Amino acid sequence: MRFITANLNGIRSAATKGFFDWLPTQQADVLGVQEVKAQDEHVDGVFCSPADLKGHFHYAQKKGYSGVGLYTRETPSDIITGIGVQEFDDEGRYIEKRFDKPGRKLSLISCYFPSGSSGPERQEAKFRFLDAMFPHLMALKAEREFILVADVNIAHKEADLKNWKGNLKNSGFLPEERAWLDQLFGSEQGGLVDVYRQLHPDTTDECYTWWSNRGQAYAKNVGWRLDYHFATPKLAALASSASIYKAQKFSDHAPLTVDYDFKI
Repeated sequence: MRFITANLNGIRSAATKGFFDWLPTQQADVLGVQEVKAQDEHVDGVFCSPADLKGHFHYAQKKGYSGVGLYTRETPSDIITGIGVQEFDDEGRYIEKRFDKPGRKLSLISCYFPSGSSGPERQEAKFRFLDAMFPHLMALKAEREFILVADVNIAHKEADLKNWKGNLKNSGFLPEERAWLDQLFGSEQGGLVDVYRQLHPDTTDECYTWWSNRGQAYAKNVGWRLDYHFATPKLAALASSASIYKAQKFSDHAPLTVDYDFKI
């Protein structure tokens, strides 16, 4: 199973930059997208079924804002939108497809974590989201296997961003945010796996998936690793390769692809 995640920074914008021309060449089985920045009238019949994949979406109530999608080749047994917290469900941040069979419970999820960079109010909202997401993911883990792909808007370790010393007090690299990921990946606590880091434990400059639009950050590769595959240990153990596509620029984020040795 090939699972791609991509923050599109606007599905219509990414389309004009060739994203949906590139997608069929990747032979993906699953595609998670974030920051769709559109509503159903913009997506239905236009971006809903690329490359033999069927997309479902969780749109924000606010137009031109947030929104996530999950495209799959296989038909799910159930589709869930939102995490049951109205503040964030109104922002279109979570879609889960279940592929349950006798003896197996499997979920694939696309999620967009809030950014706190615009000011203290949004940072507090980000912390509220993290507080809600941890128990949600632990409840899922207790009953099913899952892979969640997301723009998490947090760089976990110093190796995950170029200018880590200059960002120690900035949203996206705050101690509290990084501690949340420590807890999520801790074997005695969350027990989830950072799949990219499992496969590439030592990469630095190669690992970035986002670049600011300021100061020639992309040209100079002054980036951050903000896009992740989180997986339950059983599924993470089946991950065989991970790659970040940078040959074309569809967005301020780069697509992250992971191949898993199992079929839906």
